[in-house]
Parts: sequence; structure tokens; C-alpha cells
Amino acid sequence: MRRTDLGEADRILTLFARGYGKIRAVAKGVRKPASRKVGHVELFTRVDLLIAQGRSLDVVSQAQMLDPFTQVHDDLERAIYAAHLVELVDAFTEESDQHDDVYDLLVSGLRWLCETADERRTARYFELRLLDLDGYRPQLFECVIGGEEIVAEDQFFSPMEGGVVCPSCAGHTPRVRPISLNALKVMRYLQSHTYDTVEPVKLSDAVQAEVERLMLDLLTFHLERRLKSAAFLERLRREARSS
Repeated sequence: MRRTDLGEADRILTLFARGYGKIRAVAKGVRKPASRKVGHVELFTRVDLLIAQGRSLDVVSQAQMLDPFTQVHDDLERAIYAAHLVELVDAFTEESDQHDDVYDLLVSGLRWLCETADERRTARYFELRLLDLDGYRPQLFECVIGGEEIVAEDQFFSPMEGGVVCPSCAGHTPRVRPISLNALKVMRYLQSHTYDTVEPVKLSDAVQAEVERLMLDLLTFHLERRLKSAAFLERLRREARSS
């Protein structure tokens, strides 16, 4: 998930492991060109590791590549979206807490990024699934204030309240923002369908942008900080538009 250089040749790796959750370990000598571990402990890869217990930090003694997610590493935009998925998992999990369901989602998310023709929509699907698993599922079918069923029209959305707010409640609910009917339909569909069903769906640029803004607002509220990967993606888009 993350790595930090240590000394002249070592690296501290932040790993996300089935059965263990998020852990840290040292890969000794991995920055040496002749290291047998080089290439097996890259970012955004799935590997089989043998880890020895150390006094302060555990030590990676063996590493074997299982899934390199090659398409992610060969394409800048896919790599940035992979960083986004990893940043989210890192932010929503604590060290040594077992999260096998989140582990499975992250592995699936990296595979989806290798295959999809729409990384933006795939990221939104991943975000909604992760919020579900962490207990932050947004309410999209009933007003989070009054509890009444949401009708098929433009509504409002409150990251603070965790979902959709009907027009009659929006006037006395702070920090609500509009959500169009089309954006609401898309979010509902992503939330309630499997990825195989979602993958063929094509979305307009306007709806993509609106759903992205709403989801990033929601994530920012829960995390109490802005995601670095989201800011980098926005800068990449600005540079593409100006070129």
C-alpha cells in the first residue's frame, strides 16, 4: 500500500494482508539492483510474503508475486485510480485490525481497474462498496431527515447527515447541496447492483462529474480531510484540458 525508504538499501512497507489487516514490515536490501525481492514488493501488487518477527519491525524474508496488476502499472491514469483505492482503504482501516472483506474488495478493485473502460465509474462503485463495509452506507432511498420515501425528482444531499434530503426538509438542514435525479439514479444503481451488472453502463460526463463531487464530499466529511489522489486526478484533468 505504501513504502518508505530506510537507510541506504531498505524499505518499510505498509501491507494489507488477509487475516492480519494493515501491518508494517521491513524489506531489507530491496533497493539494491541485485535484490531477489525487487519487483516482488512493488506498490499495488498482490504478493505471497514470508515475514519474520523482529524486535521493533517485522522483516520480509521471502516474497513471491501473485498478481502484478500489469495494466495498472502501465497506464498513468489507472495507476492514479489505484492509488485512490489504496488511499481510501488505508484511511478507513487501523493497523492490525482484520478486514478480510475490505481486502477482498481491494483485490477486486485493482482487477476492475485493469479491465474497465471507465475508471471513473469503477472508482465510484468501489467507494460505495467500501462505505458499506465500514458502516457508512449513504441513505439514497429515503429522506435522512424525515424518513419519507424519495420521489423521482431532483433532491438534495447532505454529507453530514449521510444521504438524500427531500426538498421539504432541505430548507432547515444545513450544508445540503443539490443532487439531480440522474445522479441519484446512478448512485442508487451503483449501490444496489453487482459490478458485473454495473460495468457495461455508460454515463455522461456531466453525471460522472456530479456523482464524483458528491462522493468526494461524503468521503471528505467522514475522513475529515481531502484525498491526495483526488486532488492529483483533478490536476491531471486540468492539464489535459489545457493541452
